[in-house]
Amino acid sequence: MKHAAALKIGLMIAVGAGLAGCTSIRESRGYVIDQTLMQTVQPGIDNRRSVEGTLGRPSFTSQYGDQTWYYVSSVTGRRPFVRPTTRDHSVLAVKFDNAGNVTEVERSGMENVVILRPDGDETPTLGRERSFLEDLFGNIGQVGAPGAGGAGPGG
Repeated sequence: MKHAAALKIGLMIAVGAGLAGCTSIRESRGYVIDQTLMQTVQPGIDNRRSVEGTLGRPSFTSQYGDQTWYYVSSVTGRRPFVRPTTRDHSVLAVKFDNAGNVTEVERSGMENVVILRPDGDETPTLGRERSFLEDLFGNIGQVGAPGAGGAGPGG
């Protein structure tokens, strides 16, 4: 009787460990979003110093055009042996004028995310495909041939 109870407990532990190995792993990447703080940034009221004090340093800033700070956050999930998938993505863009005052605050999410799926293991290219031997021996006799553009007399 004791042996049967120990076997049941051992079986339950094995099943529990097996199921735990199949759970999804959630990973946050980038800026950690606090909705309350994000909503406090207001155009015409805040400036660079107050935005940095409220939200911290941005994920990155614009290099061209209007001075814009971007706060980027992604949440991915994956199961063992499976590629991760993006579950949530958000970007907060804070635009400043030349004086450093906030002019606009834009929020965007998953609706602007483009998911690219590669087609196979090879990248398609234009032109004809050459075999290994053509690549290896294809230029024999081409160097210095007339019309090949090499340095000839007077060139």
